[in-house]
Amino acid sequence: MLNIRFREKTNAWPAFVDLFSNLVIILIFLLIIFVFLWTTTSVFNRDTGAKTVADLKKTNAEQAERIVQMTADEEEAKRLLVLARTELENLAANNDALSTELAQVDVSMNELIAEYESKVAQLQSQGTDLQAQVANLTTQLNQATLDKQRTAELEQERRALQEQMATQRAELADQLNKLQAALDAAEEAAHQKDIQYVEMSTRLNKALADKVAELNDVAKYQSVFYKAIKDALGDDSFIQTEGDRFIISSDILFSSGSYTLSPEGKNQLRLIANVIKDLENKIPSNINWIIRVDGHTDRQQVVPGTRGYSNNMELSLLRANAVAKELARDGVSRRRLVPSGFGDLHPVALGTDAESLQKNRRIELQLTNR
Repeated sequence: MLNIRFREKTNAWPAFVDLFSNLVIILIFLLIIFVFLWTTTSVFNRDTGAKTVADLKKTNAEQAERIVQMTADEEEAKRLLVLARTELENLAANNDALSTELAQVDVSMNELIAEYESKVAQLQSQGTDLQAQVANLTTQLNQATLDKQRTAELEQERRALQEQMATQRAELADQLNKLQAALDAAEEAAHQKDIQYVEMSTRLNKALADKVAELNDVAKYQSVFYKAIKDALGDDSFIQTEGDRFIISSDILFSSGSYTLSPEGKNQLRLIANVIKDLENKIPSNINWIIRVDGHTDRQQVVPGTRGYSNNMELSLLRANAVAKELARDGVSRRRLVPSGFGDLHPVALGTDAESLQKNRRIELQLTNR
């Protein structure tokens, strides 16, 4: 903001004029003394006395003229100083009016500055909006450039795919021709094999008939086998018959988490082994039969760090092997025993209570053909 102020001062011009006059008088006095001393010195010089007197006269005349001129100059200076004083007084009189005008100018300048600042703020806001628009347009331009590049790439890929499809069509046509030729050859071969098929069907039907007869023979001895087992073991609750197999609870054969047979389990297996040995003497030698020994566990997970096995599948197989080995040790032919483990994949009870878990821990024995 522009601020202009005039400070009122005391008028010092009269004192300045008096001081200037006194300085001029003192200067004239000193000049007279200098001339007098210089003249006195020159007069007493014998060699240059006459010339000096002449020079002094001339110098006095010149000094007189200078004094007259200086007096005139002093009068002129006084007159100019009076005029200057008058003009300064006029300027002082006009100072108030000028101060008023400057105050008005100051107010106008404040208004102009306020308006200028307002316009600057408006322009800055517009500049911010324009920058945002420029950034947006730049983003759109970049996106358009990327889209253009992507379009060119897609067009190139489309052309490459068309060429590839044309190549594949040619290859496919060639393959179809080859397949047609192979089909014709296959039809001819099939026609030749029809005769062989009739012969093979005849042999297969005979083999199936023999297999059915063998199964019927095994089924006949299954009932004898299970009845003999029930008679040997009695009506103990840990033995159950289900369809073509009978089930022994693992709790009578093994302790929890173990695959080592208990003494009671060995006694029960000894009775079963006696039945199987007797059955070996009764079943004709032309029937290829086996005893499947299937191990099953409950769904409880194996405790981490257990030695000997890491999951229920391994535990079930170890228990089935232990039963098969014990039966073989009791005299059953080892080739008739096929142990296998199923872990908890085939439960007979779906509950999670203690009774359901106990039912799922089992060894199943099944008489079947190989």
